[in-house]
Amino acid sequence: MMFIRLNRKKTGLAAVFFILLLATAALAGVGGGIEAKEKVDIVPLVKWTLVFLAGLGTVFGAGLAIAAKRFAVQVDPRVEKVLDVLAHAHCGACGYAGCEQYAEAVVKNADVAPNLCTPAGAKGAEAVALITGKKADLREPIFARIMCQGSISRSRKKFIYEGVIDCRAAVLAGGGDKSCANGCLGYGTCTRVCPFDALHMGNEGLPVVDITKCTGCRKCEQSCPKKVIEVLPASKMVLVACHSRDKGGETRKNCDLGCIACGACVKVCPFDAPSVQNNFSRIDTGKCKVCGLCVAKCPTKAIVDLLPLRPKAFITDKCIGCQICTKVCPVDAPAGEQKKKHEINQEKCIGCGICTAKCPTQAIDGTFNAQEVFAAAAAKKAKQIAAA
Repeated sequence: MMFIRLNRKKTGLAAVFFILLLATAALAGVGGGIEAKEKVDIVPLVKWTLVFLAGLGTVFGAGLAIAAKRFAVQVDPRVEKVLDVLAHAHCGACGYAGCEQYAEAVVKNADVAPNLCTPAGAKGAEAVALITGKKADLREPIFARIMCQGSISRSRKKFIYEGVIDCRAAVLAGGGDKSCANGCLGYGTCTRVCPFDALHMGNEGLPVVDITKCTGCRKCEQSCPKKVIEVLPASKMVLVACHSRDKGGETRKNCDLGCIACGACVKVCPFDAPSVQNNFSRIDTGKCKVCGLCVAKCPTKAIVDLLPLRPKAFITDKCIGCQICTKVCPVDAPAGEQKKKHEINQEKCIGCGICTAKCPTQAIDGTFNAQEVFAAAAAKKAKQIAAA
């Protein structure tokens, strides 16, 4: 037998060696000493170590299984079904942080509508309604609108920016390089955050929206530091494409197509939709009937008409010759004798729809196929993108 005693004068390294040797002896089943052998059989040691680990794993596994069963959260299977039909864009257009949160809310909360996921479209809304047992009301499509026409050739800059090509970075340099404090900087941040490839930069340094791809998710609207992007209903196609708050003279210096707050749009509109406040004209989309009268009157062309196909009015046989249409038409297109069927001069008619709304017998028709209008708008935008 061989015994080892710890010499207090030994160094720390020797003490460590002694502890290791003592541990080995304990595992080997020897008390305070180690019997010198030429060979050590470690098979039993390995075997009992594996048995110990297996037993330990079994105990912990059983504990985890019991805990998982005891504290399990019941998940409604409809949540997973709803999640499968959503767009998975996690854009936040529904008002929730992500698709998972909306799926859970629309299943558990009776007040949450099934048509809030705009990227999923009408089919997605119908599928969610079918799963949740709710009614999916038809929602008007919404698109991103660029509320600025200050392109490279139409606007001025106050300095040359040579930093990071990003609008959020450029705005840190004195508010951006554009002379107009509210104009689009044109560094394409909105095009990079769009998850649907619906925005592209044109040759003139302004983003172009492809409405065939735009879902109105609002990511571009949220990312724009100048707030020149607005997501609006598809039917609202007459807009003041300018956000300048400068006085008229200053706006003319900064941009060729800026709003100078002259008030011409306010005077000509029969529906009181435009209003001028803080040197800025804005159209109330709730009041606007998309007649287009303000577009023709705007001296700086700051108001744009995005409607590519404006229907002409025509009078049917229901006409009683009351002459109301001749009184309300802003361009004197209708004409005719009293109590006789009137006619509308198609060359003069601008398709404003005022006579259609005022006719007491609904004898004037100026309706159009919305799908045809949107298709024409999409084709127009496609040409703009191709040209860019």
